[in-house]
Amino acid sequence: MKNKTFWIFALLTLSIISIAYSYTRFTNHEQKAEKAVAECHETPSNLESEFKPTVENKFKPAAKAPKGMVWIPGGEFSMGTNVEDESLCSIKGVTKDAAPIHRVYVDGYYMDETEVTNEEFEKFVKATGYVTVAEQKPTKEEFPTANEEDLITGSVVFTPTPSAVNLNNFLQWWRYEPGADWRHPEGPQSTIIGKEKYPVVHVVYEDAAAYAKWAGKRLPTEAEWEFAARGGKTGNLYAWGNDLKPKGKFQANIYQGHFPIKDGDTGEDGFKGIAPTKQYAPNSYGLYDMAGNVWEWVNDWYSVDYYKSLAESGKVTKNPQGPDAYYDPNDPSEIKRVHRGGSFLCTDQYCTRYMVGTRGKGEIRSAANHVGFRCVKSK
Repeated sequence: MKNKTFWIFALLTLSIISIAYSYTRFTNHEQKAEKAVAECHETPSNLESEFKPTVENKFKPAAKAPKGMVWIPGGEFSMGTNVEDESLCSIKGVTKDAAPIHRVYVDGYYMDETEVTNEEFEKFVKATGYVTVAEQKPTKEEFPTANEEDLITGSVVFTPTPSAVNLNNFLQWWRYEPGADWRHPEGPQSTIIGKEKYPVVHVVYEDAAAYAKWAGKRLPTEAEWEFAARGGKTGNLYAWGNDLKPKGKFQANIYQGHFPIKDGDTGEDGFKGIAPTKQYAPNSYGLYDMAGNVWEWVNDWYSVDYYKSLAESGKVTKNPQGPDAYYDPNDPSEIKRVHRGGSFLCTDQYCTRYMVGTRGKGEIRSAANHVGFRCVKSK
């Protein structure tokens, strides 16, 4: 491409990059690294003390849940986290948008037991002729300074580095790939044939919302997502408990090894890269992959101080729908909604937002190969 600076600019606006991963200092000292990893897996002693018990609603519908969905009873719970350090590893301030802990009530609802898969999304596309944002040619209105020849369909793809790099420059491991979309997750030469049960990726917010509407569902609120992920438990660090590896086994598809170098993911959890759905035990509500694998769009606008405003009310917030407007002081001009759950790229070296109370964020028309979604349905 003639104008490489255009795609650098485009990269800077993408959700993947605006998730606000922590900036860390790269070190070659294995002893320090091992110590940091050990600290990452420790449960803070005060973790449960700020959480009040979850109180589930007793009502359960008599009718069978819709196919592929499970009933989430709703109720009152403590939302957010008191873990203000990304990875629990002295990297200050990265998860402060998920504090303070505050009380929330949600009504009951049905939720997809898995992230929406390639085969499910394909049915939607065949039925409606829908074209995702990644498949649409960018316009001069969106990128007024771009040359016409640089307005090419595509999306952002994770690209491992040849060797170890400083983790303060995320452009080193992301590339804009012309022709990448939900059918071609790694680029035009890739395919989803044989990956029907994998989560669909390269979907932006409006793609996810369009699918949900077609399916007679909707995207969950952030509060609904977290209530479901917690599975009725109080104050756990992860969707399955407080131990990252109970009985020595990983419970989610996340990144092990040296991030982000080529062949750095050891696949100790059973997978290198994205995994099919239902590869790990569900939580107590029967939901799979509420941590890791792919980030999930939710309906709420992203605002860095939203939790603070709810906590300051001193009340239990009933069925919160998110803030009235988006606000990210790091990117004030970018329109963002919340992501939840983390992805297969989350690592204790960089981003551990598979912790159940933490948050991500994404520019609403930006896609990548580690972002998907699941739906809910009101009773």
